[in-house]
Amino acid sequence: MSVYTSWSYSSIQTTTSYDSLVDTQQTDSDEGNTDEGSLLDSDDPSVHSVSQQLSQSRSFFHINIHLKEGRDLVIRDSCGTSDPYVKFKIGNKVLYKSRTVFKNLNPKWDERFSIPVEDITKPINIKVFDYDRAWNDDPMGGVDLDITTLEVNKETDLKLLLTERGNSEYMGYLLLACSLVPKSQEPKEQGSKKSSLFRKSTRSTDSASTISKKIKMQLWNSVVNIVLVEGSNLVAMDDNGLSDPYVKFKLGTEKYRSKVKSKTLNPSWLEQFDLRLFDEQSSQLEISVYDHDTRGKDDFMGRAVIDLSKLEKEKTHTIVQPLEDGAGTVKLLLTISGTYGVEMASDLSNYTPNAINKDSIVNNYSLLNSFRNINDIGHLEVKVFRAHGLQAADFGGLSDPFCVLELVNDRVQTQTEYKTLNPEWSKVFTFHVRDIHSVLEITVYDEDRNKKIEFLGKVAIPLLKIRNGERRWYALKDRKIIHKTKGAILLEMDFIYNHVKAAIRTINPREEKLMLPESKFKISIMKQNINRVSQLIGVFMETGRFIQSCFDWQYPPRTIIAFIVYLVIVWNFELYMLPISLLLIFLKNLIVAQIVGSFRKEPVEDDYPADEEEDDDEEKDRQEEKKSIVDRYHAIQEICLQVQQGLDTVACLGERVKNTFNWSVPWLSSLAIIALSVGIIILYYIPLRYLLLAWGINKFTKKLRKPNAISNNELLDFLSRVPSDNELIQYRELRPDIPANTPSAKKKRS
Repeated sequence: MSVYTSWSYSSIQTTTSYDSLVDTQQTDSDEGNTDEGSLLDSDDPSVHSVSQQLSQSRSFFHINIHLKEGRDLVIRDSCGTSDPYVKFKIGNKVLYKSRTVFKNLNPKWDERFSIPVEDITKPINIKVFDYDRAWNDDPMGGVDLDITTLEVNKETDLKLLLTERGNSEYMGYLLLACSLVPKSQEPKEQGSKKSSLFRKSTRSTDSASTISKKIKMQLWNSVVNIVLVEGSNLVAMDDNGLSDPYVKFKLGTEKYRSKVKSKTLNPSWLEQFDLRLFDEQSSQLEISVYDHDTRGKDDFMGRAVIDLSKLEKEKTHTIVQPLEDGAGTVKLLLTISGTYGVEMASDLSNYTPNAINKDSIVNNYSLLNSFRNINDIGHLEVKVFRAHGLQAADFGGLSDPFCVLELVNDRVQTQTEYKTLNPEWSKVFTFHVRDIHSVLEITVYDEDRNKKIEFLGKVAIPLLKIRNGERRWYALKDRKIIHKTKGAILLEMDFIYNHVKAAIRTINPREEKLMLPESKFKISIMKQNINRVSQLIGVFMETGRFIQSCFDWQYPPRTIIAFIVYLVIVWNFELYMLPISLLLIFLKNLIVAQIVGSFRKEPVEDDYPADEEEDDDEEKDRQEEKKSIVDRYHAIQEICLQVQQGLDTVACLGERVKNTFNWSVPWLSSLAIIALSVGIIILYYIPLRYLLLAWGINKFTKKLRKPNAISNNELLDFLSRVPSDNELIQYRELRPDIPANTPSAKKKRS
């Protein structure tokens, strides 16, 4: 097949030099120069004159390439197949590398990408290799693509024979579709901020900060956040029937390696990391599992490929990915977020409130649909407008802030706004709510070019405290969500949910958050937990002393009244009176809360002074680890950590019971009152023996009726939704530092 060019070269416009590729240009040092080839039937005398004209013009181009498939490739593995992949090079720089198709001599890649070309007279060297786990990859032939044979702005189908220097055997061929696009003809004004690896701004009115932002945004267009959860039923590679597995992730040029888990076929990693997704690179996420070997080369255990282009963006996906050839599964949470551009659905410029859609959502969570899709409890919409007065994290007194939103295990983030302390993100995100007692955590970070991030501020908002449709500023807090830090964030939220589904979910086990901060033993926390438990013990001891004083006739009038009340209650006691007494406590505390609430002042940061000892805990831990008795220290620390966590569990349980009666969460207290009222009616009309029979039959037959059911205690599940005293402190709202030009600030000044 001959390929000719039929366009005029006199119209080519010379443009300025473009930025070199970042992170994708690498020297191909491991291949040698054993394979060369040529375009099929492209020997045309006109090519030489074309090359001379192009060499004089020196214009800049993109070559859009569609790598379709390979046919009849050579065998390189002992099993009679190969694991081919393709590299595209200009000179000694690799500009693109395809994914590997395993055990296939007729691979189908179906990958589209673009290659920048500065000198059109230099051919593109295309090489095919066989991936080898243990040794260097084996060459499978190559071909040189003469760019001057391509037509401008027209896609040309090519069939490229693979050859190898000094080898005349037939090595198969590649099927491609290529088009040559002059850079000067690219659209420059499309009303879009979408990042491009090779695009520059042509507006002369752009400010220096905007230009700096666009230069940075040329590097990546979105972030792939991955939580590696666990592996299941992996292959045994060691003599003991176990393995020491770890996982490698690869997305284009981005890579990550997990920690090694020793002697297990069902490892639990719980590692979170980010990979950047580029415009011009493959969207194939490659996953490889290896067995760590201290003496020899690590053994390959399995692999898988996930096509990210098929996943919905701005949504957390739970993926249980099977490895090839039945080598087990890997579970991970994956979110494609941090997208940039007004064409994205999450951008507020594309958001138009639709009354019909909102009515549909409201109807979906109405009482009539209470038993339809029982796990879909509610719908949360969060609009992230902007932040103000953030901390300066860079040397220039500015930051590169982005915002992360987390609802239990769902995680999305905004794009990064560069060189500013007052970023405007203008994003809208939606969440499917599985528990109305979840807490929306919004964290602002500063991005660094080396992938490290720096904490700038955080706010925690319980879903039940959201005021629908109210746009308001929230003060940012420190890492412990206790003390106020610099900056505030402007949000607007809408939360719609079904009350019946929420009530059913409340008495079932709570969803466990996978990524939690690592627990460390700290003397200050130990002291705090001891004080909390001491307060609970003090309440019981005070109650015991009160009852004993009645028996000892320390105050005769009190003892006489207590004796009469005791006789009346015992003589007339019925079981239904027990929940009535609890209802009286709720009623009394409700009246107290209403009276006290009207006089309660707005909390300020000084109500909870900072503990200076806590600020130095991490530094003390690092110093102590350097001591000569490290092992003994860690053993003692582990025991103390268990004691610390045990005290925290006891203290939290007591505080949750107290806060249930104190109406700290009115929805939960109301649910408790409804349950007690139903209990009163049941206990009044149904004898206790029948209730005990029903309870016993249910417990003994539950495993037979529902083999996969998770055993739980409904009362403890209910109490787990009630916040402890520490959580109430974290959820309190502090007075934000509102910008002077906002309506809220003007209203306060007036």
